[in-house]
Amino acid sequence: MMHPNSLLLQTDRLFWRSSGITWLTPLPDGQLQVTDDFLRHLLSRPELQPIATSCSRERELHTSLLDHPRQTVDASRLQALADPDASENMAVWLRFRDRLLAAPTLESSYMALFQGQGVDVPPVLVEQITQVLLRHILGPRADPMEARAAEMLFRPQRITVVDDGTVMSADNETVERHAIDSGLGPLGEWLQRNGARVRSLDLDVLNAENADDYWTRDESFDMAVCLNSGQPLAQALCRVLEKWVFHFLGVEVTIQTEKQIQDDHWVWHVGLDAQASAVLNDLYLGHHVNEDRLKRLLCLFRLDFKEPSSMLPEVAGRPVYLAMAMDEQQCLKLKPQNLLLNLPLARRS
Repeated sequence: MMHPNSLLLQTDRLFWRSSGITWLTPLPDGQLQVTDDFLRHLLSRPELQPIATSCSRERELHTSLLDHPRQTVDASRLQALADPDASENMAVWLRFRDRLLAAPTLESSYMALFQGQGVDVPPVLVEQITQVLLRHILGPRADPMEARAAEMLFRPQRITVVDDGTVMSADNETVERHAIDSGLGPLGEWLQRNGARVRSLDLDVLNAENADDYWTRDESFDMAVCLNSGQPLAQALCRVLEKWVFHFLGVEVTIQTEKQIQDDHWVWHVGLDAQASAVLNDLYLGHHVNEDRLKRLLCLFRLDFKEPSSMLPEVAGRPVYLAMAMDEQQCLKLKPQNLLLNLPLARRS
């Protein structure tokens, strides 16, 4: 007899476990509530763990926070630590913790990070929260191509454009970790064009045939992808961004790739990273954009609201153009918060 949960067991994916998803509590509205166990998970980061040379006060503070992660820690306890770096790291974590606890949900605290005077926590912590939110949004039955596309929203990518116009992306940290002596066949040549020298590397290109391999390597971040318009990864990224917008803003949008912007009534755009924002702004204003900057544009997208009434009245029914671009070092650093903060919404959820 088949176990009643056998289908569930076959299809649910326990991926990105280190994100801390299992320590968060889903609320009835689908948002996430920060728990003490999630705070303990954040305390397990290597930057915060006591090491062999840590003083007794540092060890005592860390143990105390593990026991009571919401406790108030005054400045004198931090100043008493022998290692000033440990004191600073803990101060940063406490400020981040307070930002998380100041809002009712993880989603609202994430949005608050980018409002006011600007982000006051390290990018690595923002990336960790982005990852766990994406893990929640994708759900346990995620598509492997969508999961790989979502990686781009919290892990910088190294980009190369090969001679035939193929645009390839690999995890930047993975490439740098292997950027040592000697080459490695065609992949080594590809990486060398990005300034990397490789001794050994196991990077496969994710495609329809090997997509299920992703689930055994989901935290290795070692699968390259093709970013060209019309390819599965570009389509998957569109779906991920649609889900991202709906989860946070409660509005349905459709996103598709575009080859170029040919619109005499171009009214709104959003850059998905700093490079793309600058290029789109210059193009919109009619400023000259040199060929080198244009070549760094990797993808253009068109976003449409399913309900134009969700938009500002003056732009209702018009498309929103999106773009992403690599920098001069051929690195792509997406900022998914841009899409949440800069859409022309008639109201804010």
